[in-house]
Amino acid sequence: MTGAGSGIGAAIATLFARQGARVVTLDRNDTAESTAHAIRAAGGDAVAFQCDVSSPDDVTRTFNAVAADLGRLDILVNNAGIAHVGTIEHTTAGDLDRLYAVNVKGVFLCSKAAVEVMLGQGGGVILNMASIASLVGVHERFAYSMTKGAVLTMTMSLAVDYVKRGIRCNCICPARVQTPFVDGYLRENYPGREAEMRRKLEEYQPIGRMGTPEEVAALALYLCSDEASFVTGQAYPIDGGVLVS
Repeated sequence: MTGAGSGIGAAIATLFARQGARVVTLDRNDTAESTAHAIRAAGGDAVAFQCDVSSPDDVTRTFNAVAADLGRLDILVNNAGIAHVGTIEHTTAGDLDRLYAVNVKGVFLCSKAAVEVMLGQGGGVILNMASIASLVGVHERFAYSMTKGAVLTMTMSLAVDYVKRGIRCNCICPARVQTPFVDGYLRENYPGREAEMRRKLEEYQPIGRMGTPEEVAALALYLCSDEASFVTGQAYPIDGGVLVS
């Protein structure tokens, strides 16, 4: 589980552990250990690794360690990601490179490492975190939407390439979800107007609110379970009605 330090990643890791999975939490800082510690305190099984998913050396080192420690890797959830607000006019080449490194290259590196392990053990499941922004246009999310579109097409490619070799791959496409990232974004960009802008974020979804990390985690649990063994190459919106509005 990449990006497991908070928000959606922490919720998925926690739910999987509650269902009996041995969870490996990855993040670029010690928040991965915080999530793992909370899981263990609740009686679950979790270990943490500090890993920068944009670094080939970090990813290779981490996945080698996971395979050596656990002996196998049944599920990879590519959740790590970063955001950017702006049209193409307000997007620099540096912004694009920064987002690409984590949101696209990170998914590539981790998926590549996982596929090598999964092929050796006879199969596995990869679940990618895309976005509603990979399915429809979202205002002022030019670079972010581009990277999540790449995640969507990587999902389809992995699914078709490995469907005969025991590896399933799907992605989840959330609309806006209430996470610590959203709180930080509002504080940084709209000081003094947080409540007003939060209402606008909530109203983007016709259902009238943002989603919760736990709701996304419930969908992730299904897609990674044996009950979803007939599901691969799909993009699942969880969007509060955005696509039907």
